[in-house]
Amino acid sequence: MAAIDLHAHSTASDGTLTPSELIKHAHDLGLQAIALTDHDTTNGLHEAMEAGRKYGVEVIPGCELSVTFQPGFMHIVGLWVPPDAPHLNRVLKGLRDKRATRNKRIVAKLNQLGIDITFQDVLDMAGNGTMGRPHFARVLMQKGVVSSIKQAFDLYLGSTGAAYIPKDKLTPQEAIAALKKEQATIVLAHPYSLKLAGEAEAAEIQRLCNLGVEGIEAYYSLHSPDQTRKYLDLCKRFNMLPSTSSDFHGTVKPDIELGIGRGNLEGPYTLLQAFKDRRKEHGLPV
Repeated sequence: MAAIDLHAHSTASDGTLTPSELIKHAHDLGLQAIALTDHDTTNGLHEAMEAGRKYGVEVIPGCELSVTFQPGFMHIVGLWVPPDAPHLNRVLKGLRDKRATRNKRIVAKLNQLGIDITFQDVLDMAGNGTMGRPHFARVLMQKGVVSSIKQAFDLYLGSTGAAYIPKDKLTPQEAIAALKKEQATIVLAHPYSLKLAGEAEAAEIQRLCNLGVEGIEAYYSLHSPDQTRKYLDLCKRFNMLPSTSSDFHGTVKPDIELGIGRGNLEGPYTLLQAFKDRRKEHGLPV
């Protein structure tokens, strides 16, 4: 049984459980520790940490940043991000301002396709969370335009969808620098998504390591056993630390459970302890 999960989402971004509900769910599943890593926001961290004290679950405050990359996509996770994170939040506010324009353009594209949807519809669906494409997908389901989240992305919101508009992102260097200013521990999320192989993949991970990335999500819900072994080997090769990540979102991804993913994750507390030990070596708080 898993003891930790170092990548999960709440309603502060595109998950379906509030930060408090997420931590209670972790408690009910018997997890010792969980990292809340919502997309491009720290808004849920205070609530999650308070819930952690209530339920006796260790909460690692974090966030997940989308960054520019090809041929696949890259996300960077920061762990031990201060809930108030003044520098990071200034950077994220700039991104949110740009993405508000993007969301309105998506609404306009859907309208041009004959779909009756308003910006307010999506804003209401997002609630206090950071508005994103999953909220559009849920509105489209609610209106009967599509029958599933997957269909919404396939037809309209994904990179080949009829209403797709790319979002503004930080570069990897900008994201890593912003997280380092907050003394966060930086982890490469779901490395399979880079869509690289062989020495090209190894070279990219080494470049990220040189920039300050200290860990790799070797244990991830969508990794095959061979991929997990490969990323564990790369951790050893570059003196990086393996992390474990369900990437839990709640009912948005109903086949992925907190702590265990699709039943394929290993989450011993020793993985988290290794990150703590590395932080102590660098004189950083845990």
